[in-house]
Amino acid sequence: MTYNWQQSDWKNFTYNKSDIEEYLYVFAEKIGINKAFKNVLPEEHNQNVLVDLLVLEAIKTSEIEGEYLSREDIMSSIKNNLGISNNDKPTKDLHAKGIAKMITEVRSNYKKPLTESIILDWHKIIFSKKQNLTIGKWRFHSEPMKIVSGSYGKETIHFETPPSARVPAEMKCFIEWFNQTAPGKEKEIKHPTIRCAIAHLYFESIHPLEDVNGRIGRSIAEKALLQTIGFPILISLSDSIEKERKQYYKALKIAQRSNDITDWIVYFTNIIIKALDNSEELINFTLQKTRLFDYYKDKLNLRQLKGINKILDNGLVIFEGGMTTKKYMRINKISNSTATRDLQKLNEMGIFKSTGQGRNVNYQIVFL
Repeated sequence: MTYNWQQSDWKNFTYNKSDIEEYLYVFAEKIGINKAFKNVLPEEHNQNVLVDLLVLEAIKTSEIEGEYLSREDIMSSIKNNLGISNNDKPTKDLHAKGIAKMITEVRSNYKKPLTESIILDWHKIIFSKKQNLTIGKWRFHSEPMKIVSGSYGKETIHFETPPSARVPAEMKCFIEWFNQTAPGKEKEIKHPTIRCAIAHLYFESIHPLEDVNGRIGRSIAEKALLQTIGFPILISLSDSIEKERKQYYKALKIAQRSNDITDWIVYFTNIIIKALDNSEELINFTLQKTRLFDYYKDKLNLRQLKGINKILDNGLVIFEGGMTTKKYMRINKISNSTATRDLQKLNEMGIFKSTGQGRNVNYQIVFL
């Protein structure tokens, strides 16, 4: 079996556009909706959605690789990076801080050409705490890098990367391709999803770094997408990929066997479409939050506001186990009787809906 980079047509990616067109139409429609939402939302709401999406992207791009970061640390870092936080408290998890910084920079600087130093700087940012690997350099080990799964002695090899000796030249070609296919350039690829899909597959096939190729590859895909569209849409690619992680790895494995990548572009375009659908849900969620607070803000005490915010900080993810008296006591550092009164009042007002009985009662938010 030969991999894409071992074949004579390596880097000459081909695809049948007629097989992709119907998905491109759907994408164009979704982009129109996303842009409309962005244009009509007040600045404060846009900012809230952006923070939620960047938090989601940072968390999910790590979860794909089996790492689970603190939502609180990620959100704090992203707000600090965007300059919308008065919180001077340092982030405890330096890795979370690094991921948040990279995610924010990708979005803020998507118009800039891609360079070797940008990619290697992202690598350094992610590993801001010294680790047992080479940071800020292309991989250089003589042995081949293999993408495998399964227990020792029963491994399945999914992909073998180009030798490390080829990486500098391969990455030079990749960066040239990325910049030459940008809007207004000599080899411009006009369809955002096509350029995005190729950029991600191309980078992942070189696999130039000792670690976090997946995370940086997804950031490169987002940069390609935003650059080609020409404005920063509200989207999290990693959230969409993480929801179908097995399908993602299967599609990537198949795509790395040939340089005819029609099926890969169809697959990745659908990933982007699903990500836009997810963004629409998150925008609606943000609007629901705003309506809730606008309607009830003068009727709630500070403890109740804090409890509601704790639930809503989870975004679209349901607050696990609902709000309970014990959780409410811990959040507000108050007595059982005060917590019980507050929660019963929220239930009577229709903001919370209770389920269960006695000690097992818990509450979820009811939107207007």
